[in-house]
Amino acid sequence: MVAEELQKSLGYQFKDEKLITEALTHRSYTKDFNNERLEYLGDAVLDLIVGEYLYHLFPDAEEGMLSKLRAALVNEDSFDKLAKKLDLGKYLFLSPAEENNRGREKPSILSSAFEALIGAIYLEAGFDKAKEIALRLIKEVFPKITPEELLKDYKTNLQEITQAHFGVVPEYRLISATGPDHRKEFEIGVFINDKEYARAKGRSKKAAQQEGARLTIEKLKKELNLK
Repeated sequence: MVAEELQKSLGYQFKDEKLITEALTHRSYTKDFNNERLEYLGDAVLDLIVGEYLYHLFPDAEEGMLSKLRAALVNEDSFDKLAKKLDLGKYLFLSPAEENNRGREKPSILSSAFEALIGAIYLEAGFDKAKEIALRLIKEVFPKITPEELLKDYKTNLQEITQAHFGVVPEYRLISATGPDHRKEFEIGVFINDKEYARAKGRSKKAAQQEGARLTIEKLKKELNLK
């Protein structure tokens, strides 16, 4: 049985094993099929699930705030965390090259696989089942869903820390940009006084910068003994 442990973690057993196999298949693995179509579908389904959830969770929030909150949950970083909650990387079908390139740990690959998985559940079991599973995972991974928590700006936070402790602002350098135009992946290095503190990848420079800032903050908290 394909990814039996994963299906137990999801609380859902696929009737059509081809669907879950497709959801877990990265484009590097085979030319016959991959999870990109399911990823496209899952992204739309998750957008609606999260949008509806936030609509009811914050009944007084205006449209602009709801859009910001949804964007803070429906993104690569959040889906990467949800994928890791399921240990999704363990079950992926990757090419040997991608395997050697630590593909099982890449946020872009993990987040895409999570979207594809939700897309596959939606196709087979419908919206309510996809919603039930997605919201359970979201609540486990993000126990404090508040505007303050969701709208954290790691770049601003990092700048405040570096100005206070180093008297400078952090520098974000583009290390690489790979992939076709419609699926670019950017790698950003975070430097303070020309010392590199972290590297992060994302589907946009902004996403990579935010993740790099978050990783740098974690490192500085230990280095500077910050709370």
